Amino acid sequence: MTFHEYQQQAITTDAYGGVPQPIDSLAFMNKLLGLCGESGEVADKFKKIYRNNDGKMTETDKQEITKELGDVLWYLSAIAHYLDIPLNQVAEANLFKLFDRKKRGVIKSTGDNR
Repeated sequence: MTFHEYQQQAITTDAYGGVPQPIDSLAFMNKLLGLCGESGEVADKFKKIYRNNDGKMTETDKQEITKELGDVLWYLSAIAHYLDIPLNQVAEANLFKLFDRKKRGVIKSTGDNR
């Protein structure tokens, strides 16, 4: 499955009808807060692995983290859709940025525009 295919299929499950929304809409805010919440759930899963299992991940842990990462992907995809940005464009731009940083030796540096 491509990012484009994922984005096209995922948005059909949007509770707000999958129609692009302005950033001041309740639908957009729902997506933004959902992304934050799901990202926090990923972090919380790891916290519990460290706290409860000395950092040793089980197959069940991995399956649960996979579900949460899927939720992060859904919200990211929906936000991109609302902004009329193809998800594959997000992925390509990110790789371009990362490879440029790698080429210039600033992967481990600080700042957004390094």
